[in-house]
Amino acid sequence: MKTLVLSEEDIKQLLSLEEVIGAVESAFRMKGLGYAQMPPKQYLFLNKYNGDIRTMPAYLEETDAITVKVVNSHPENQKRYGLPTVMATIILVDPKTGAPEAIMGGTRITALRTAAAGAVAAKYLANPNLKTVGIVGAGVQARTQLLGLQQVFKTIEEVRVWDLAEKASVQYVEEMKTKGNQGSICSVKNVRDAVKGAEIVVTATPSREPLVSVEWIDAGTHINCIGADAPGKQELDPNILLKSKIVVDDWNQSFHGGEINVPFAKGIIKKEDIWSDISEIVAGLKQGRMSPNEITVFTSTGLAIQDAATAKIAYKKALQQKMGKKIDMLNV
Repeated sequence: MKTLVLSEEDIKQLLSLEEVIGAVESAFRMKGLGYAQMPPKQYLFLNKYNGDIRTMPAYLEETDAITVKVVNSHPENQKRYGLPTVMATIILVDPKTGAPEAIMGGTRITALRTAAAGAVAAKYLANPNLKTVGIVGAGVQARTQLLGLQQVFKTIEEVRVWDLAEKASVQYVEEMKTKGNQGSICSVKNVRDAVKGAEIVVTATPSREPLVSVEWIDAGTHINCIGADAPGKQELDPNILLKSKIVVDDWNQSFHGGEINVPFAKGIIKKEDIWSDISEIVAGLKQGRMSPNEITVFTSTGLAIQDAATAKIAYKKALQQKMGKKIDMLNV
């Protein structure tokens, strides 16, 4: 058996955000119905390099997709080494034999499947026909999250973005205007101007201090918390959580690494304050938004099932299109 090797360029050509959204929604449904195995991600903290390495295994039983992903987070990479903050490699495993079917670049997959999770969450938790989006942070996820929301909501008219580095938010606006953005998009000077009055707020920063104040969040707002994906990270004033319907992607990951991890550790919120995980809602076991006025929060840590669902699609399409390179990894 030979192993298919797919580069990041291959993945870029193979996958569309639209199909990844569908795959991730299906993966959430499988998890909600009990057809997935996914232990919590494991961390190696590289304090002297201001980074971490994570391993993420998953098995989707309905589609026979098994993957293990190794992914990093090094916030200083771009400035110091000219490398992405997040990079990943994914191994797709044959469940019948345990042999590696494919080894593929996982950086693009990570960006797409994270955007897809935000889009799916907003589909179930945000008010329909929304017009205004506020984005905190202007990195990779700020870009893909917006593209994901635009797949779900065709009514978006205004996008406001803030970043600690004003140059980054200006570049974001210039780039996103070329990607079929609906309506207007502008860079703003502070976080308040980005989120006040927005019907959806996306936070996508590595912050360890709250950036979004409770006074700026109106009734009916939905918030996708993307940046807080490791212990100690947080982007929201905890008082927002206290007045919101909180939906996590996975309890075991979220309580120690998602947006709720700091308020939970301090006793500000408890497990009973969490309404649901997104998989239960997608599977129809719990309701999503039930009132136009409720504030909803989705805290995303990133799930290995999202990688498995997406990698399986990439592998099947690569075989069909004869892309990638096959190598003899086993030689036994």
